[in-house]
Amino acid sequence: MGRLRSLLIPGVDKKLLVRDATQLMPDLARRRFIAGGASFGALTLLTGCDVSDSFSAEEMLKKVSKFNDAVQAAIFNPNALAPTFPESAITKPFPFNAYYELDDAPEVDGKTWKLEVRGLVDNKKSWTLEELYKLPQVKQVTRHICVEGWSAIGSWTGTPLRDFLKLIGADTRAKYCWFQCADKEGYNSPLDMETALHPQTQMTFKFADEILPRAYGFPMKIRVPTKLGFKNPKYVISMEVTNDYKGGYWEDQGYNSFSGS
Repeated sequence: MGRLRSLLIPGVDKKLLVRDATQLMPDLARRRFIAGGASFGALTLLTGCDVSDSFSAEEMLKKVSKFNDAVQAAIFNPNALAPTFPESAITKPFPFNAYYELDDAPEVDGKTWKLEVRGLVDNKKSWTLEELYKLPQVKQVTRHICVEGWSAIGSWTGTPLRDFLKLIGADTRAKYCWFQCADKEGYNSPLDMETALHPQTQMTFKFADEILPRAYGFPMKIRVPTKLGFKNPKYVISMEVTNDYKGGYWEDQGYNSFSGS
């Protein structure tokens, strides 16, 4: 790792800094960090520096998050598949999950909706739902794993994202696919390109062989079984292929951007 850069100033309470940093972590990340022996030494090793009175817990947490992203990206195997299950294993009812109640979920008019395509692609035309439905589709029965600690198995049908990226002439050397959604607060999330090209990453149009219900993201969600649930955006309205990291709804609140499951 090389020599650690020391910014330590006498008087900094290391225990209080660790406490503040762990309080800022999402619940699952905090539990894992504490279980691993939350300490100033662990933070120092992860971030590559000591801290000063001007080095906040937020800054320390950002460095830990970036470190986690880099490690997960380095060990990600683009050829390894998430487990699949028989239809008899499907969770019924499959839970609705969001930062709002179902009554507040977006109501999208499928007749007027279009998927906007932007960024590093040859063909920037917008796609109607009817056009997308005509693309070849595959079904997967995979597990959705939530950062809150629960999981559920569902049946998802749609077009592999990598096939669509090829169809629109996307530059797959770019770093990210960035998705925006119809939620009131403008939910968005980036997906690293290796994961976007994973064979199971899917533009999903059906759940349990029926048109995708409003509860699960009508008219289109991005199903990513190799990621935690919040990396599976619903009610998608646009996709951008880009080299710029644009952040995301939960990522901007401290969740790791990679967040493999």
